[in-house]
Amino acid sequence: MNQLFRALLLLCLSLPAVAGDFALQTVRVNERVWALVGPIGPRTYDNYGLNNNVGFVVTGAGVVLIDSGSSRSGAQLIAQAIARVTPQPVRWVINVGIQDHRWLGNAYFAARGAEVIALQRTVQGQHTFAAQQMAALKETLKDRFDGTEPHHAPAPLAGDHGTFTLGGVNFELHWLGDGHFAGDAALWLPQDKIVFTGDLVYVDRMLGVLPGTRTSAWRDAFLRLEQFGAEHVVPGHGSVCDMGKARRDTGDYLDFLTDEIGAAVAAWEPLDEVVQRLGDAPQFKHLEHYDGWHRTNISRTYVEFEQR
Repeated sequence: MNQLFRALLLLCLSLPAVAGDFALQTVRVNERVWALVGPIGPRTYDNYGLNNNVGFVVTGAGVVLIDSGSSRSGAQLIAQAIARVTPQPVRWVINVGIQDHRWLGNAYFAARGAEVIALQRTVQGQHTFAAQQMAALKETLKDRFDGTEPHHAPAPLAGDHGTFTLGGVNFELHWLGDGHFAGDAALWLPQDKIVFTGDLVYVDRMLGVLPGTRTSAWRDAFLRLEQFGAEHVVPGHGSVCDMGKARRDTGDYLDFLTDEIGAAVAAWEPLDEVVQRLGDAPQFKHLEHYDGWHRTNISRTYVEFEQR
């Protein structure tokens, strides 16, 4: 790599992909792996619904994109961010999750020759929620959702994991257990010791327990994720980090919900008393959205354990 290209590449690190007032932060994880870090607030018109992280790997045979954004226009922003780093085309898109901002940009890249890869259970989840996600995002993104069409991996991988090599780089796609959504997976790069966790890991902001989320299964999935021994973590939301931060912001919180509320339900403690007793958790107050999500997470986890 010559000195001029090195200088231009370093300049890219400080330049966000911009559309209007929206900036998607470009973070270099190592010499070939990059993260595109979105804001940790809600999906909005201004942020193109890109309130999450995606990433990409630059190989000698083209770019491997991890997740594709929430719309055609969001996918265009991702493509622009990649082009600021490398002239290589996006040849593969790997989906690690079923939420809209992980896959609704697939069609944009597929139309330009990219192959979409995902586990069968991930594709099944995308099919289940596609209509609901399309309707909600159309309302939020308005004209910025125009041209967005669902597109799924045409030959999804059967089973709970898939191992493959793209452009000389080894990838392992793992379903570790139900998380934020059933069908969420993690992508492990064993040569680089980097893991893209999708929505299995939230840092800097509080994770959300949804109706139907199995918190105890999510905790078990996180424990399996820790066994990879990752040196770098690209979480689904928040800053690129190590497993220590992932443990503090996600693993410890899942332990808290599972252990405390599991014991409370086993002891027949009423829901209102549990929310009152556990509603102040100072060890997690540093997380964005704590005030709006923590007590809701307690209530939904209680219902989960109560219905067992």
